[in-house]
Amino acid sequence: MIDWDDVRYFLAAARGGSVRAAAKGLGVNHATVLRRIAQLEERLGAQMFEKQPSGYRLTAAGEEVLEFAVQMEVSSQQLETRVFGRDQSVRGLLRVTLTPILATHLLMPDFADFARLHADIEMEILSSGELANLTNREADVAIRVVYDRKTLPLNLHGLKGPEVFGGVYISRDRLAAWRAGAPDPIRWIVISMHGIPEWASAGEVHTTGVPFRVTDAAAEIVAVRQGLGITTLPCFVGDADPLLVRVPGTERHMYGTLWLLTQGETRKTKRVQLITEFVSHRLAAHAPLLAGLSVNQRRRFPPMTGPVNP
Repeated sequence: MIDWDDVRYFLAAARGGSVRAAAKGLGVNHATVLRRIAQLEERLGAQMFEKQPSGYRLTAAGEEVLEFAVQMEVSSQQLETRVFGRDQSVRGLLRVTLTPILATHLLMPDFADFARLHADIEMEILSSGELANLTNREADVAIRVVYDRKTLPLNLHGLKGPEVFGGVYISRDRLAAWRAGAPDPIRWIVISMHGIPEWASAGEVHTTGVPFRVTDAAAEIVAVRQGLGITTLPCFVGDADPLLVRVPGTERHMYGTLWLLTQGETRKTKRVQLITEFVSHRLAAHAPLLAGLSVNQRRRFPPMTGPVNP
């Protein structure tokens, strides 16, 4: 009988194009991948790969095995999610994926409240910009800002949340110094992967053409607090920071809509139902802050909508 674990290693090497890529993806060493593939080749009596300068290439036999290996993987995932979906226990592991800025600047106090309410649930918060694969059970719930609803995968169940807006921010001290005529140039602070926004010249405060670049949102926030210049931030970050203020003459801009995403059988589990219901109510309470509204506007803000299919 073929060992499914051997097939997993074969699939990783076929998809990654090399033993090194497979080892990295599976979190094992190079020798383990080679040993597993060798076991599969011995069991089937055929060579799966040809080693070339550009990497590993599937043989004709490997191509045939790949088709069935993918089918095995899909069946394994379906079996796992079906059994998991029938688990109505309020014990066990619950993994939630979201961006670091949503975790640290908005939802961590809410996650802490949930953990106190459900002490037997082991929460794992995957705060990363990388998109976790819910189908492969890399996470149970994803909280994402989505600009275009049409980009949501059709196999996911979506609970639509509030809209998220951003603004242009500067430190209060730097703005006061600018108004007093300080000669120091004001830079645009940008995350390295992004450029300066097209509307960067809007507002009363004008910047030098030389930006200040950082690699992540945490550094971006510290840089603007230090008075290096101005930057765009979600309103729930900038408005809540006593050291920052919106640049006069600038407008809010929409980032997208928050969605709570779950998958297939997984969303039927008690743990997932509890967290999605809990977070949806907390997001409804945060909606005015997410929209960047004034205190008076927040009092008139409508509640969050209910679940819909994405």
